Amino acid sequence: MLKRVVFLDRDGTINRDSPEYIKSWEEFEFIPGSIEAIRNLSQNGFTSIVITNQSALPRRLISRQELEHIHSMMQNKIELHGGKIADIFFCPHMPDAMCACRKPQPGLIVQAQSKYNIDLADAVMIGDQAKDIECAHDAGCGKAVLVKTGRTHGVEEALRAKHISPDHVAKNLFEAAEWIIANKT
Repeated sequence: MLKRVVFLDRDGTINRDSPEYIKSWEEFEFIPGSIEAIRNLSQNGFTSIVITNQSALPRRLISRQELEHIHSMMQNKIELHGGKIADIFFCPHMPDAMCACRKPQPGLIVQAQSKYNIDLADAVMIGDQAKDIECAHDAGCGKAVLVKTGRTHGVEEALRAKHISPDHVAKNLFEAAEWIIANKT
């Protein structure tokens, strides 16, 4: 059973989000400290897995090939700095598709758990939106960390309305990783 897994949202957590969607590697911009955060997690025995909604695909704003290119480049850049993303799971559906894989539904985490036999009670989800924290809660993740680097206006209020709260609120992914490492050793 795989322990010490950290699920990472992508847009707004690892890289800057855009209301226009991230459609190419040229539009992908790492949030300062995110590469180092993933390196630190890797060097401290954590397995990082990206869990991301990608509705730019069904909107035909990006091809699957381009999305795979972005993910490959992201992984390569992180590996060049000593970190590792073990896998990437993404939802290719529109927000109104009612699928089981689009966050806040827990389907992507369930897929990862099935593939890697992850101990979800020991897992942590990091994200910038209410749907990330809700997904972690509904999937049975042990902890959820909210980062303030994405579109976070009103997120904590939305979570309170659902009687869900993050276990920690961090300024960014780097600070979230420091908290996880300090609390999981």
